[in-house]
Amino acid sequence: MRPLKKILLVDDQRVMRSIAEFSLGKIGGFTLHICASGEEALAEAAAFEPDLLLLDVNMPDLNGMQTLERLRERGIHAPAIFFTVNAAAVDTARLGGLEALGVIAKPFDPLKLPGQLQELWSEHQRGR
Repeated sequence: MRPLKKILLVDDQRVMRSIAEFSLGKIGGFTLHICASGEEALAEAAAFEPDLLLLDVNMPDLNGMQTLERLRERGIHAPAIFFTVNAAAVDTARLGGLEALGVIAKPFDPLKLPGQLQELWSEHQRGR
């Protein structure tokens, strides 16, 4: 089973990026690349070569689903997890087709987030 090491985080809210950076970088020990928009993620994802994509659903310009679709078109096939305030609004039927592992509700517990991602990652690795 391949370990989870590198996470590309895409969220337009500075506070959420800071909390996730602390949670995943300091507590979880993951290597992070943080983007403030879908466009930034499209420009930088290939060079970072992430193991996992962590995408905010509601962002201006490109939302999380659109960002993921465009990343897929560019050959980025890392599995994805979505962040959202309204998990019920996520089109779960589209998640599987986009290699999305699931949805994590905001606000999230920074102490639990690394374990949540690791659990979803492990389930994905076992299912391969």
